[in-house]
Amino acid sequence: MSLKEKYSQLIKTEAKRLGFLSCGISKAQFLEEEAPRLEKWLKDNRHGEMRYMENHFDKRLDPTKLVEGSKSVISLLLNYYNPEKQNDESAPKISQYAYGIDYHFVIKDKLKALLQFIQEEIGQISGRAFVDSAPVLDKAWAAKSGLGWIGKHSNLLTQQVGSFYFIAELIVDLELDYDSPTTDHCGTCTACIDACPTEAIIQPYVVDGSKCISYLTIELKDNIPTTFKGQMDNWMFGCDVCQDVCPWNRFSKPHQEPLFDPHPDLLDMTKQDWEEITEETFKKVFKKSAVKRTKFSGLKRNINFLKQ
Repeated sequence: MSLKEKYSQLIKTEAKRLGFLSCGISKAQFLEEEAPRLEKWLKDNRHGEMRYMENHFDKRLDPTKLVEGSKSVISLLLNYYNPEKQNDESAPKISQYAYGIDYHFVIKDKLKALLQFIQEEIGQISGRAFVDSAPVLDKAWAAKSGLGWIGKHSNLLTQQVGSFYFIAELIVDLELDYDSPTTDHCGTCTACIDACPTEAIIQPYVVDGSKCISYLTIELKDNIPTTFKGQMDNWMFGCDVCQDVCPWNRFSKPHQEPLFDPHPDLLDMTKQDWEEITEETFKKVFKKSAVKRTKFSGLKRNINFLKQ
């Protein structure tokens, strides 16, 4: 076994021990296939008001411009699947990934621990940790590293565990043994395209971000356009429809991360509780949650939009 293989094995074993679902490694280099796709997506204005998507175009496509001297991109998946649903079926819905503590905190701690392990076991390695908060094309790197394929709904998919997981990276200046991409297993299935309430999946593998319910309820700071009246499928924060209908998610298994468990009050809140929510309750239920991103005023806006 070469040193590169040995180090890669060591990293993958530790990633598993830290609770990651899987770990794949690819060479840090320019993402040639993604460049024209990203350019067209931006040119067609599919990012709506997410203007930050236009920034750092070159860094998004080339990790060596993001982390000097980088050689490898270590991609990691962390499961968040929770089969529990809100008890009141008529209550406005919240995306599963936001049930518990904000994933940024949870994953950053695990990534720091992994980087520290690499430095202790292998030596003077420098690198940076990323959790969807920097110009890194997470899904492209995960697919390149063999962790899954990008499905027709543009989420990463795996045959074994579906798509309910977060993607994160460590970009390091260490040469490792690289994995190969897997094949696409969407076949002729169009379940996600057919089920999308706002028809945001405009063609297989292309999502118009400005029509996506997650965008409308989280990213959009203005009022939700009235054209989406009656199309929101009762989602007040995020949306899981394209994942819920995907046949591969039959294989999702409940996560093992206590920090992702919902706040005790969250699943019990009724439709009326949500419609009458106060800032005090918002702060209590979503104390360290990703829902804070939309702020109390944003969540109220979303709930009121569903009521109209």
